[in-house]
Amino acid sequence: MNGEQQHDADAGSGVEEAEFNWDEYLEDTGATAAPHGSFKHVDTSLQNGFAPGMKLEVAIKSDHNTYWVATIITTCGQLLLLRYDGYGEDRKADFWCDIMTADLHPVGWCEQNKKILKVPEGIKDKISDQEEFLRQTLTGACSAPANLLEGLHRGKNPLDFIAPGSRLECQNSQDSLAAWIVKVVENVGGRLKLRYEGLVNSDQSDQWMFYLDPFLHQMGWATQQGYDLQPPAAIRSLKSEAEWQDILTKVKEEEEGSSVPTDLFKDKPVIGVHSFTESMKLEAVDPVAPFVLSPATVVKVFNEKYFLVQIDDLRPECTTSRSYICHVNSAGIFPVQWSLKNGLHLSPPPGYPGQDFDWADYLKQCGAEAAPQSCFPLLTSNHGFKENMKLEAVNPVDPGEICIATITKVKESYLWLQLEGSKKPVPECIVSVESMNIFPVGWCETNGYQLRPPRRAMVNKQRKIAVVQPEKQILSSRAVHERLKNQELNSTDSVVINGKYCCPKIYFNHRCFSGPYLNKGRIAELPQSVGPGNCVLVLKEVLTLLINAAYKPSRVLRELQLDEDAAWHGHGETLKAKYKGKSYRATVEVVRTADRVADFCRTTCIKLECCPNLFGPQMVLDKCSENCSILTKTKYTHYYGKRKNKRIGRPPGGHSNLEAGMKKTNKRRKRRKHFFVHKKKRSSTSVDSSPVGSPEGSGGEEEDDQDDIDEESLSEDSTSEQQDELLEESEVSEKKSRSSSPTQSELSHCLAQDQDKRKRKLRTFSFSDDENKPPSPKELKIEVAEKLQLDSNPLEWSVADVVRFLKSTDCAPLARIFLDQEIDGQALLLLTLPTVQECMDLKLGPAIKLCHHIERVKLAFYQQFAN
Repeated sequence: MNGEQQHDADAGSGVEEAEFNWDEYLEDTGATAAPHGSFKHVDTSLQNGFAPGMKLEVAIKSDHNTYWVATIITTCGQLLLLRYDGYGEDRKADFWCDIMTADLHPVGWCEQNKKILKVPEGIKDKISDQEEFLRQTLTGACSAPANLLEGLHRGKNPLDFIAPGSRLECQNSQDSLAAWIVKVVENVGGRLKLRYEGLVNSDQSDQWMFYLDPFLHQMGWATQQGYDLQPPAAIRSLKSEAEWQDILTKVKEEEEGSSVPTDLFKDKPVIGVHSFTESMKLEAVDPVAPFVLSPATVVKVFNEKYFLVQIDDLRPECTTSRSYICHVNSAGIFPVQWSLKNGLHLSPPPGYPGQDFDWADYLKQCGAEAAPQSCFPLLTSNHGFKENMKLEAVNPVDPGEICIATITKVKESYLWLQLEGSKKPVPECIVSVESMNIFPVGWCETNGYQLRPPRRAMVNKQRKIAVVQPEKQILSSRAVHERLKNQELNSTDSVVINGKYCCPKIYFNHRCFSGPYLNKGRIAELPQSVGPGNCVLVLKEVLTLLINAAYKPSRVLRELQLDEDAAWHGHGETLKAKYKGKSYRATVEVVRTADRVADFCRTTCIKLECCPNLFGPQMVLDKCSENCSILTKTKYTHYYGKRKNKRIGRPPGGHSNLEAGMKKTNKRRKRRKHFFVHKKKRSSTSVDSSPVGSPEGSGGEEEDDQDDIDEESLSEDSTSEQQDELLEESEVSEKKSRSSSPTQSELSHCLAQDQDKRKRKLRTFSFSDDENKPPSPKELKIEVAEKLQLDSNPLEWSVADVVRFLKSTDCAPLARIFLDQEIDGQALLLLTLPTVQECMDLKLGPAIKLCHHIERVKLAFYQQFAN
């Protein structure tokens, strides 16, 4: 029973297994993750098929009807940094382009399609003879793959070509001179679940292999090498010879549609020539049970590349011994005495007399010679792995299971791993540092595969919780995706997914009004739809994605949570949220039947004060029926608000009402401001970290203050993290008070002390929501000052121009990063908040401030230069 099944089975008893989080686990254990660069096969699988030095033909920016040859300088996902040939080492004209949108073609495309190759203006003086220059620059050059630039494969990761249903050839484990066809059942980040052709829905003979495995080949490989194409002995008896031939004939007829591009295997390790001869002795690790070192024998040499190794077994009654195919670079074969030199235990062969194994006596007893050292590749210790590091590793007993692994020992190029959380206890495994069955921390989560978490104490799952409670774990979006998928396939719940309980697709209509709680940018990054599937699972996934897309996830969770006094109409699901380092959980009501899904989605939208069509079973194509596109963040209450009896912004009664309403709050704020004054000086980056349009700037001052009070009430200990949160609250309150109540003597005194700081802060304000009073002229001047006027088109900015612009802003310390990363104007306009956080390793506050300036440039570009 896997982790998901366990969760389902325990649903009735109200018990669930805590979610696993690598960061928290590493912090709890005090361990470090193995470096990502040590997993060469994973690095190779992430390459997009383009490599620095490749050449292609690119449309010239000034004249899109003409083209010129460019060289790839570097790659970043689907972005390419290019340089026109002729600029040499001059980087000033380098430019970024998107594979999906740019006019890119392989070398030779212009000639085939009667297009013009023309030298760009910047290097016209350097190239006198265009034909001669092209002949020289293209001689011996490598063109970018045509299939990645054109057609259905454009911009795709090469691994996407190995889709379920694709066919490959796999060498047999007992006879290297034969291979058989396998069909891809599943592709997990390049790790393939394979099924022999001819077997239908049989997991017993399925096997997992990484696509770069030396024993896995493209279709036609066996014929090219002169090897037989026949099923392995383990399955040959399941069908007659005629049936196998019929299968082979059918596959050859369908080969065109299911074949995999041959260049996908260009990075496979090349198998060299070995020098082993029959009867040579060596030490080996059985790849099927890699737990001990044992004496072994070369029992057969097939050719210059392959030989058969057999684990020694001296028992007379033993008729079948474990043997497997090897090549010169196979992992797990060592010269005689290697274990002794490294202080390792060598397990005597079964039937060996006595416990103390001695190689000299054993060789004499067998009349055999030891394989010389020259037969084995040199082992290296320069790989980056160290004891106590953590990684993810395949369980050799159950290859479909990937577990957390701890390195307990390192000897030259080999690791001893202790697996945690496996269904059955597994001894320490011996693996090579080049094994394709080990992966870096986070690989499973990245590729949507279930990682076996370590065994932990189970926590009670309450069915009804009326208050949000701090929790140590947070449910990641990817884990929810995996749970949705696995529970539908493996659920042992009594609910059957039929028409009544099957939820239709739920669409995220990101163009609709997102309201005061949800971040429109994050909404736009959500998948287009979720489902169809079990109502509870689909809606739980939808709500989890919405919570993660909020400015304050804890605030949205509190809006959605089941009211203690409300009538119970649906199904209670526990959802989690994380905000400012703290985690929260609450029970949310979810409907179980398809006929109530539309009403549920609309009701939830109204709770979140967003457009009722923001998500639901109806896709909004062009224009929303609610005409929500005309709304702004500060108009939400009039249209979609819950119409509570609350004041938003300045009440009609003027300053007196405001002061009366804020009197108590200001007193509390004042005390906190003095209490945390020593921390405030060190926390300048937090001042402007709230995004424009977030609840902090929406004008709902009193409600946001109450949010902060509610969140504080959830905490039991006064930690430094909570103090930082309180500090931010006092600063936000101080900023709001300045914009809405400039007559208060206390705050006026603060303004007089620090005018420059006030001006900087005022730039991030959004105005109070007051239907009865327009913004004052002074406020309008502040808003107009926000508009940026550019002297030149940012598309033409060089790296130096970008750096110069940043130095003119409050993000000047970040200019060095842009210089080091060679980000010019085009690259600047492609940057988004997730990219900035991930690639520049910035905290949220500085990242938002930086993106604010980038958005100003984008807006100015569209207003001044887009036409």
